[in-house]
Amino acid sequence: MGIGMQEILIILLIVLVLFGAKKLPEIGGGLGRAIRNFKKATTEPDEIDITPNKAEAKKTEDETSTTTRS
Repeated sequence: MGIGMQEILIILLIVLVLFGAKKLPEIGGGLGRAIRNFKKATTEPDEIDITPNKAEAKKTEDETSTTTRS
């Protein structure tokens, strides 16, 4: 009813033949990054924070104060 050990081994053998031993670590790494990014995207809040951080706010204040002094 499910996938048995023989079916998994056949699938892995086919993948090894198609992609080669050198490409398998790259494929696995890419798949791992994709899963990690998907999990991160599903746990993050949907809102986008548009409030400026302290460094940006100070820079904006400094720019406005120097332009008003001139």
